[in-house]
Order: sequence, then C-alpha cells, then structure tokens
Amino acid sequence: MYVCHMADGVTDTENAILDAARDEVLAYGIRKTTASDIAKRAGIARQTLYRYYPDAQAVFAALVTRELVAVLPVAAPSAGTLDELVAMLVSTAGAIRRMPLVDRLRETDPELFGRYLLERLGTTQRVIVAETARRVAEAQRQGAVRAGDPERLAAMVLLIAQSAVLSAPLVAEWIAGDDWGAELSVALRGYLGA
Repeated sequence: MYVCHMADGVTDTENAILDAARDEVLAYGIRKTTASDIAKRAGIARQTLYRYYPDAQAVFAALVTRELVAVLPVAAPSAGTLDELVAMLVSTAGAIRRMPLVDRLRETDPELFGRYLLERLGTTQRVIVAETARRVAEAQRQGAVRAGDPERLAAMVLLIAQSAVLSAPLVAEWIAGDDWGAELSVALRGYLGA
C-alpha cells in the first residue's frame, strides 16, 4: 500500500501522486492534465488523490515546489567567498534551467510562469530567498558580499536569476551554452560584490 510516511514528512502516496503528475505534465502539459489522469497514472482512485490535494492545481503547485526545491543546494556547506557564492547561485540556476519540467511548462503553459513572475510569490521563491539571504548574510560576515539587508539582496538575486532562467531561450542567439552561466556570474558578482 502507498500510505507509509517517509522521513521527509511526505507519504509514499503523495510522492506517487506527484510523480504521476510530473509524468503527465511532461507528456501533455498542465492544461491537458486532469486529476483523473494523475490518479490513473499513480494507480490510485481519484478520491484518494483528493484526500491529499483539493484539486489538480494544488497538485501542480506541490509538484513544482518539490522539483525546484530538490535542485537547491543542501544547507550545510557555506560559500566563504564571493566567487564560491556566485558559483553556487549560477550552478543552481543552471540546474533549474535544465529541468525538463521547466522546459515543458515554458513550452505548454507559459501563463503559469507569468503568474509567478508578475502576480504572486510561490513557496519555492520564498524558500530560495530565505536560503539565499542566509548565505548572503554569512558571506557579509566574512566581508565577501557588500553591506545591505540580506533579504533585500536575496530578493534581487532571485529577480536576476529567475529572469535569466526563464528568459534564456529568448536570447539564445546572443548568449548560448556555457556563455549563459558566465554572463549570469558577471551580473551576480557585480551586484553582490563588496
């Protein structure tokens, strides 16, 4: 049976639902994926899905959060220098940029990104800002990052990196491949530099 709790507080059933949702979205996009499709792919009844999530939109929100948070670096290692901090930020942005789910959503459901870019902050963005602010504050204590409110600096880093990730295909003729990461590094180093 699916419903055994895992160490991270997410049940096997929830993970099965999110895995099924990911597979459906990758195959068909969000607009063409229903709660019934997700439940069927997960091998559960639709009513079981509704015990965990009120609707398909809640499943999609949880899916995007799970997938994006999974690529964030673990909290333990701290960036001691500006170069280390920028390298970690660019590496994380690059990992998000290469995610098949991000590509698929950009292709089939760009209005979803528009909602999170223009209308509201999501859970993932809040997690990213909090973790970036923590790392910025540590780097400030070591003199590697300029003075300023760490959350404010982290919010701007989010705007810069988020734009670079989501809009990268628009400028691919000028900034392609490894050049993307190099240019993002320059931007972040210039913004955060002491």
